Amino acid sequence: MAVLLGVDTGGTYTDAVLIRDEVDILASAKALTTREDLAIGVGNAVGEVLALSGIPAEQIVLASLSTTLATNALVEGQGGRVALIFIGFKARDVEVHGLADALKGDPCLVVAGGHTHAGGEAAALDEDAIIAFLETHKHDVSGFAVASQFATRNPAHELRAAALVAEITGRPVSASHQLSAKLNGPKRAMTAVLNARLIGMIDRLIGRAEGVLRDVGITAPMMVVRGDGALISAAQARERPIETILSGPAASIVGARWLTGADLALVSDIGGTTTDVAVLRDGRPKIDPAGAQVGPYRTMVEAVAMRTTGLGGDSEVHFVAEGLQGGVTLGPRRVLPVSLVAVEAPEVVHEALDAQLRSTTPGEHDARFVRAVPGLRAEGLGPREAEVLARIGDNVQPMGAVLKTRMEHGALKKLVDRGLVQVAGVTPSDASHVLRRVMEWDASAARKALLLFGRRRTGSGTVLSTWEDDVAQMIVDQLTHQTALALLETAFAEEEVAFGAAPEVLARHVLMQRGMAGHDGLVRLRTGLDVPVVGLGASAACYYPAVGAQLGCQMILPEYAGVANAIGAVVGRITMRQSGVVTAPSDGVFRVHLVEGPRDFGDAEAAMAALEDVLRGQAEAEALAAGAEDIQVSVVRDVRTAGVEAREVFVEATVTVEAVGRPRVAEG
Repeated sequence: MAVLLGVDTGGTYTDAVLIRDEVDILASAKALTTREDLAIGVGNAVGEVLALSGIPAEQIVLASLSTTLATNALVEGQGGRVALIFIGFKARDVEVHGLADALKGDPCLVVAGGHTHAGGEAAALDEDAIIAFLETHKHDVSGFAVASQFATRNPAHELRAAALVAEITGRPVSASHQLSAKLNGPKRAMTAVLNARLIGMIDRLIGRAEGVLRDVGITAPMMVVRGDGALISAAQARERPIETILSGPAASIVGARWLTGADLALVSDIGGTTTDVAVLRDGRPKIDPAGAQVGPYRTMVEAVAMRTTGLGGDSEVHFVAEGLQGGVTLGPRRVLPVSLVAVEAPEVVHEALDAQLRSTTPGEHDARFVRAVPGLRAEGLGPREAEVLARIGDNVQPMGAVLKTRMEHGALKKLVDRGLVQVAGVTPSDASHVLRRVMEWDASAARKALLLFGRRRTGSGTVLSTWEDDVAQMIVDQLTHQTALALLETAFAEEEVAFGAAPEVLARHVLMQRGMAGHDGLVRLRTGLDVPVVGLGASAACYYPAVGAQLGCQMILPEYAGVANAIGAVVGRITMRQSGVVTAPSDGVFRVHLVEGPRDFGDAEAAMAALEDVLRGQAEAEALAAGAEDIQVSVVRDVRTAGVEAREVFVEATVTVEAVGRPRVAEG
């Protein structure tokens, strides 16, 4: 009997599941994710699932981890402080292509160098400028990103800059050509920046997860789910953490297929921070050809084509004062539910809520709390951020007691963006406690928080509501509405028919919305989804029946929907892809672009065969390093030609090699 352990570390819960021979689920368990030390949540979930199953730890032959940590960090703007070395580009490229937004004030050096499309050196690399930059910033960043013009044609300058980073700083370095073989330097630079920002965070998660598995007696190899649903080794994930963005959602798609056998369906996975929607066609998730997009960032990472929305059970609830009735909207930022933080610090939370309820006027920071995340290093903080962090200390604090001036709001935001501080406030999870749909945490604190929220005044001057149940229903109804929009946007984006408008516009169009409400008049309108939806996530059963009713579609809620990510983590396969390009810089010359530099051939077939051999070796080596066995290799050639004077002329060829294998398991 081969027993496999799947673990998923999400924003709110850490899930664990044991599967026998990839056929039977033996047990599943959940524990709260502990951001201050992720090992605590992992250990609690693994310990619980072992206890429930009665399976000895030594019988586990494979452990696999999926995580939404990288996805959530990018959605919430968190991660380490990094520096970018941008070689061969213009300074305005930093602004034009969104790199400035991704850097968020972190250091950037635009320096001479880079190569041409054909792989020749465009300008000499300015090593003196790079050395001076590294000496200046070697102590105030957690890692470096390097991106050079046409590095996928010749990575020599990236490799030299990366070597200088390692020599002078000893910090991790992310080189863009190692993350993507595609052109578009600024987009590769974005991917490298985000990879560098995530390295410390993912390294801590994997290291602590491996440690807790050893502590309970599990010696089996550990895998990590990549953003396309495939498995990679823990070591590979540490080097390229950007590949784990959409890891949790990708695992959930694999899990959804395993649980339901669905061939054509939308899969919607609601977590604490995000709702992730993807399409299953012929039982397989679609890979996004443009690269994974998370929040505002479009990367060059191969991942499941998925629309990720900042909407979850722990989404921040915002008051909408406009209009006579007022209302609420949700996300995109995640906050700690008041009902949860009240479990951690009941006296502080209830004392503050009671004092705020006794006040005759609503306060700006009513029902909002802050807590520092212990154990994290606070590098590069300004004096105002450091003062606010010191004032928070080691305990949960009412936000109003921490922020003394309006200027300190920005300081608190920076601390939250860095992942050093967490904010607690009203969430859909609190609303579910008030409506008695969920009773896991402190429902009394949730009721007080929603009473305070309801005291805010609408555009007509009246309060939103004096009844907490009414406020709770508003919040849940808004979650239903925003989830339906996310599903409709995904469906419209997949439709082959051109509707002449963006999916976001079509989903919100008055005809679409009236049709879902069943408008009857001189015109009868009926709209909705025409495929089933598989609802996943711990809270799917709580929220998604109403979503299915609104969309007029079948809502499939599998028995183990709450741990689909953990299931998908262990039923996937190791898949390694390597791509390369053959170009034709002049008549009769066919150039293969390799890591060690360009290599020319006099025949196109010979050039493609040589590239295929190199890529095959790289893909198989990576698959073996990931722990694959029974490896199968496939090759795809995409050859572009052009008609010139009644003959076909070779323009360019992309060769892609894919190596797929089963994870090698320990001796049971």
